[in-house]
Amino acid sequence: MKDSDTICAIATGMGQSAIGIIRISGDEAIEKADRIFRGKRKLSEMDSFTAAFGSIYDGNRKMDEVIALVMRGPHTYTTEDTVELDCHGGPLVMRRVVELLIKEGIRPAEPGEFTKRAFLGGRIDMTEAEAVMDVISAENDMALASSLEQLSGSLRDKTVSLRDRILHETAFIESAIDDPENYSLDGYSEKLDEIIEGLYEEINALISTGDEGRIIREGIRTAIVGRPNVGKSSIMNMLTGTDRAIVTDIEGTTRDTLEEYINLGGITLKLIDTAGIRDTEDVVEKIGVDRAIESMEAADLIMLVLDSSESLTDNDKELIRRLHNRKYIILINKSDLEPKIDMSELNELSNVLLISAKSGQGLDDIRNTVREMFFKNEIDFNNQLYITNARHRAALVRAAESLGRVRESIGAGVGEDFFTIDMMAAYESLGEIIGETLEDDLADKIFREFCMGK
Repeated sequence: MKDSDTICAIATGMGQSAIGIIRISGDEAIEKADRIFRGKRKLSEMDSFTAAFGSIYDGNRKMDEVIALVMRGPHTYTTEDTVELDCHGGPLVMRRVVELLIKEGIRPAEPGEFTKRAFLGGRIDMTEAEAVMDVISAENDMALASSLEQLSGSLRDKTVSLRDRILHETAFIESAIDDPENYSLDGYSEKLDEIIEGLYEEINALISTGDEGRIIREGIRTAIVGRPNVGKSSIMNMLTGTDRAIVTDIEGTTRDTLEEYINLGGITLKLIDTAGIRDTEDVVEKIGVDRAIESMEAADLIMLVLDSSESLTDNDKELIRRLHNRKYIILINKSDLEPKIDMSELNELSNVLLISAKSGQGLDDIRNTVREMFFKNEIDFNNQLYITNARHRAALVRAAESLGRVRESIGAGVGEDFFTIDMMAAYESLGEIIGETLEDDLADKIFREFCMGK
C-alpha cells in the first residue's frame, strides 16, 4: 500500500440512514469517479467545490442516485483531489458503490488514512490530527470544547513557540563557539539560566493541567463504596437513570465491580459500583471486597454511602478514615426513613449530602458538588490550554527533564557547548508533540486508532 494510491471509504455510520457519504481521495479520484458517475456534466469538467446530481452505474445497471461533490487539491482536507458521493444511506447500496470503486482500481482506505494524508500534506500537525479523533469521541461539552480548541491549533502554536525559543538560544551558543570574534558568551550563562527557567515553568504549567485534562477527556473515576446493603447499587441506578445494577435486600448481592459512564451536568463520570466492604469468609465475596478497595484507591472521587436509618458501624468508621487526603462525597442515603445516624459524628467532614436513592432526592446536590470539587472556576478554553493526551504529557515531561539538566549544568559551571545537548533533547521531545520528530511506526499507530473513513 502506498500513500500515493487513490483511496475510498464510507465516511458515515453503517446503520440505515437517509444519506451515506463515500469519500474518494487521490490523484485519480475525479477521473475514476467519472467512470461510474453519470450526470449532465462530467466531474472532470466541474469547478472545485461544486456539486452535481446524477446516478452511479455499473455498466448499464443503475446502482443509486447521488449528489457528487468535487474538491480539487491542495485546498481539501487531504490536500489531494477529493470526491464525495452522497448516496442513499442503506448499508447494501453503500457497499455496492464501494465495491464498484474498488473494481475501478481504487484502494479501500485504512482507518485514519484520510487524516494521515492531511498530516503528510502539511495541512495539519499531529496535535490537530489527534484532536480530530477527540472531537469525534467527545462525550461531554468540556471534552468537545477542549478538543475544538486543540483542533484550532492552540497546542501547536504553544509548542512551536517553545521550540523556537530553545532553537534560538541553541543557535546563538553554536554561533558563539564557531565565531567568538562576533558573538560573545561573556555573562551569557546567567541570561540563559533565566530563559531556561521561564521555559521550564511554562512547560510544567502545561504538565500540571494533565490531571484535569484527563478528567475532561476520560471522565472522573468515581468509586461508589460502603458496607453491604446501604444502597450503593440503588445510587448507581439513580445516577444512570436505569436499572443497571441488581438491587435486593440481601447483603452481598454485588460481588464484583460494575462500571458505567454517565454525563452529569456536562461532566463525564466513570461510575464504579463496588461490592459491600466488610470482613467475610466467603471466598468469592472477599475477592469482590478486595476489588472494591482497589477501585477506591485508584479513584479520582470516592462516593461513600452511609445508611441514615442505622448508626455508624465500625466498618463505616474505617471507610471514613480511608477518605483522608482524598476527594470524596459522603452520601447519607435513605433520608426518607426515620434517621438513626448521629450526624454530630460527621461534623468535621465536608461534602456530606442527604439523599434518597429511592425518590431521587439529592441528585442536583451531587451534580453541583462534583462540579465545585473538580472545576471550581468555569473553564474558559480561550484562555486555558489543557493537556488531555497522555502522549503529549509524556513528551512535555521529557522536555522539562532535559531543561532541568541544562539548569543543573549552568549551576555546575560547565562549558556552554554542553548546554546544547540537553537543549536539543528538549527541542526533539517537543517536536514529538506536533509530529516533527515523531517516528513513523508511532505515527502509524496513532492513525490506526482512528475510525474508518476519517
